[in-house]
Amino acid sequence: MKLAFSTLGVPGLPVPEVLRLATAHGYHGVELRAHPEEAVHPGIEAEQRADVAGEFKAAGVEILGVAGYARVAAPGDDEPVIEEIRALLDLARDLGAPYIRVFPGAAPEQSRAEADATAARRLGTAAEYAADLGVRILLETHDSHRTGADAIRVLGLVGHRNVGSLWDVMHTWLGGEQPSETYAALSPYLGYVQVKDIASAENTTPLRLGAGVLPLAECVEILSRHGWDGWLCWEYEKRWYEGAAPLPGLLGRGREHLARLLNDSA
Repeated sequence: MKLAFSTLGVPGLPVPEVLRLATAHGYHGVELRAHPEEAVHPGIEAEQRADVAGEFKAAGVEILGVAGYARVAAPGDDEPVIEEIRALLDLARDLGAPYIRVFPGAAPEQSRAEADATAARRLGTAAEYAADLGVRILLETHDSHRTGADAIRVLGLVGHRNVGSLWDVMHTWLGGEQPSETYAALSPYLGYVQVKDIASAENTTPLRLGAGVLPLAECVEILSRHGWDGWLCWEYEKRWYEGAAPLPGLLGRGREHLARLLNDSA
């Protein structure tokens, strides 16, 4: 498995500094948070996109994915959501990234069937565009669809190879799902896995990997046992928790912890 970290953990950091951290601490890739607060988002021009792609290539670091904020199950018209997804896909194509991330984002007033159908309809429409660009859309286990069982209700309806899943290990754990259950549900669709750690269900402030309660060892063991060789991406949610320790000082120990888990699982 290859290791990456998300720029959610280093909010606003310029691309050269992100790459310096990745190379200094032995990470193979970076997940780019695609938001106007960051250096890379769908609003940047073609020249800027080419510059970013060139910087990553020169550093020997891969762009794992573009983490967007489209909410595919949210109420409202389809077209704005589909356009948001297409803009993320264009950005990923220009950067050479294989994946984009989208959220479910259903509202409490929607029935489960309505939310699932809305998400599947929009993802199915966007899937053809994604296929043309050679990028996969990954639905993250998050918010209204936080478990693998939730996600596959949508993914099964879509049934397109360019739409898959992103396993966020915190959300499936918070949803009461065992790692073996999540893997069984998501394995046919799995793009990559987001790892993190927290103190408890009540305190989700990010911690260094291995310092909290999330079943990271079990997740890695299950992935290894099944021969899965994709990406583990550390999503440290510094942007949402200003009091959390700065990520740069944790990256080295985080990589060592993941490497130890991988070695133990082998």
